[in-house]
Amino acid sequence: MQSSLDISTNSTPVAANSGLANSGAALGDYRILRRNGSVVAFEPSKIAIAMTKAFLAVNGGQGATSARVRELVEQLTEAVVAALVRRQPSGGTFHIEDVQDQVELSLMRSGEHDVARAYVLYRAKHMEERRLQKEAQQGGAAAAAAPQLHVTENGVRRALDMNQVRDLINAACVGLEKHVDAEAILSETVKNLYDGVPVEELHKSAILAARALMENDPAYSQVTARILLHTIRKEVFGREVPQAGAAAHYVTYFPEYIAKGIAAELLDPRLAEFDLARLAQALVADRDLQFGYIGLQTLYDRYFLHIDEVRIEMPQAFYMRVAMGLSLNEKDREARAIEFYSLLSSFDFMSSTPTLFNSGTRRSQLSSCYLTTVSDDLEGIYDAIKENALLAKFAGGLGNDWTPVRALGAHIKGTNGKSQGVVPFLKVVNDTAVAVNQGGKRKGAVCAYLETWHMDIEEFLDLRKNTGDDRRRTHDM
Repeated sequence: MQSSLDISTNSTPVAANSGLANSGAALGDYRILRRNGSVVAFEPSKIAIAMTKAFLAVNGGQGATSARVRELVEQLTEAVVAALVRRQPSGGTFHIEDVQDQVELSLMRSGEHDVARAYVLYRAKHMEERRLQKEAQQGGAAAAAAPQLHVTENGVRRALDMNQVRDLINAACVGLEKHVDAEAILSETVKNLYDGVPVEELHKSAILAARALMENDPAYSQVTARILLHTIRKEVFGREVPQAGAAAHYVTYFPEYIAKGIAAELLDPRLAEFDLARLAQALVADRDLQFGYIGLQTLYDRYFLHIDEVRIEMPQAFYMRVAMGLSLNEKDREARAIEFYSLLSSFDFMSSTPTLFNSGTRRSQLSSCYLTTVSDDLEGIYDAIKENALLAKFAGGLGNDWTPVRALGAHIKGTNGKSQGVVPFLKVVNDTAVAVNQGGKRKGAVCAYLETWHMDIEEFLDLRKNTGDDRRRTHDM
């Protein structure tokens, strides 16, 4: 509607009908309470003006000259005034909203549904505008009253740039706007900040804020992963780098990463023999955005190489390092490495955990599982336990067949004594798996086998029970 329908307008009043004019003295005892709290005189002529504008909005300019419209407006105005006066016959104050409600009711009762609808929509529109204006004013006042927060980075204290935080969160939400609310993440992030907060804690707060919303929509998992990825770039590259600039940084970073890993004795020196510039050009930085939060956090915690707990691997460099390790003995190493990298980084194929841990490193043990048979003598038993420890050190999973070992009470010729059976040795195997936790990256994994005809089979089946002698229990196997 182009015309204002607000009956509290200060437009020049039109002449009211004779009935209203005759009741002017009595109506002088009434007042109107406006939305801003001010109190003004009650003027029925303004009700007539508002109704006339409502008819104009629906019927166009010709409605103003229509005798029917003028007569109908007079009748409706009298009805509105009469209804209001009946509520407070001794005089008083009407709220502007009550008057407008009565106008709507009169229009509906008169059968002018189109005019009433236009009037209702007008009121709803302006109510929303007032609400937004009020929120903006309150937000501005709150921002003005809020104390200036500071962040600390490398021992330097500086003012917190909220636009920078907002840009970080908005960048993490790109392409997901239909499913996620960037402002909700920002609001929750700011709640957890304090003056002098380290930059690392600021980023962690944003990650936690986004992660808390993952139960609302799975898309928040990608948002959380992207914020985490930003912190990984900062840790690896040494400065904050937006996703848009990651591709260029990968090209210069990758050869430096290989050199640093070799110098720290983490990577196989033969990796330096590859055409590193060619491999760096093959890295696809946008594939970093494929991760969900749990996947990227797991890579960061367990798989990425680090020096003194500072990560030196980005996701695409990690996959290329694995691919290079698998290609060391190929004729065209670079071509095969790029092929392997493309499979891994696109998630079309994924190698086993030991391969991801160790490929391209100085001890590239790539197998997942080792099956051994334990011989029936003390030297053989402890050789098997030693082999378990050495294999677990480089992420090998273990399976031992203990069937050849004699059962409880069996004769021992060398000492003329009796065997303690399989179970006490399995307790040692269990504790060894706990002690040698696959290079500190995950718990050791060991499985023991025993044929059902073995005399110790019943005690063997009790190994995982929570009751009984704990010295004869293996809770971690």
